[in-house]
Amino acid sequence: MFSVCISRVRNAQLKARLEGVTQAVVDASAEFDDAATHTRLHQIAPQDLVGGVVTRAEMEAVYTQRMAKKGAPGRDIYDALFTSSPHGKCPLCGHRTVSTLDHYLPKAHYPALAVAPLNLVPACSDCNKSKLASVPAHANEEPLHPYFDDIDGDLWLVAEVVYVRPAALRFSVDAPTHWSALLKSRVEWHFRTLGLGRLYSTEAADELLNIRHQLHALHQSGGAALVQIELQERAESCRQARRNGWRTATYQAFAYSDLFCDGGFQE
Repeated sequence: MFSVCISRVRNAQLKARLEGVTQAVVDASAEFDDAATHTRLHQIAPQDLVGGVVTRAEMEAVYTQRMAKKGAPGRDIYDALFTSSPHGKCPLCGHRTVSTLDHYLPKAHYPALAVAPLNLVPACSDCNKSKLASVPAHANEEPLHPYFDDIDGDLWLVAEVVYVRPAALRFSVDAPTHWSALLKSRVEWHFRTLGLGRLYSTEAADELLNIRHQLHALHQSGGAALVQIELQERAESCRQARRNGWRTATYQAFAYSDLFCDGGFQE
């Protein structure tokens, strides 16, 4: 990746310095791989120079001018990473559309990882902005990494109905008992840092607005039982697509609430 990006550098002196740090870049990527596997990314020390000769600004330019820029030598690999998330959804929030590549460890502090594919995650602009140039100080401050952290096999996202007018939902992390304390702490950190509770609650409120008329009609014809059946079927359909999606948690919470099913959905 790095070799492709610097292949068209015309400044002979700059190209020689960039080629001279190739092994340092490879070593940094290998260190990232090992650290991410063992939740030790917080132990990687920030740096200002790569190999003692290439500056942070020069490495950032390799990314912006020789990878991310249209027509750049590394653009094909950029596009492959950009489109790697299923259905074009941001893997950090699971909802918004991918619009950029996020440096998991910011290139401003880790220039050797500026074009390392393992450090480049497809993301939406909001999640990218929420992370900014933050550097994890402890293991529990390492956000989830979609290449290394696969927790979709477990149900962990839940919601509960808050009886205000109109009814609203509060989302939270409900960690399975077999999760380690560290994983639970990391998921909660990820959830809180990216503001996912607020995002999902807003989307759930809009979802309720869209289905309220149907729920009212069902309630009139079959009472709370018919409303509950409809909500349960929606929850199951959503679960088949995304176990920890906000819609799954939304419909499950609605279906579990007897008060909601018996007219609590009214405005």
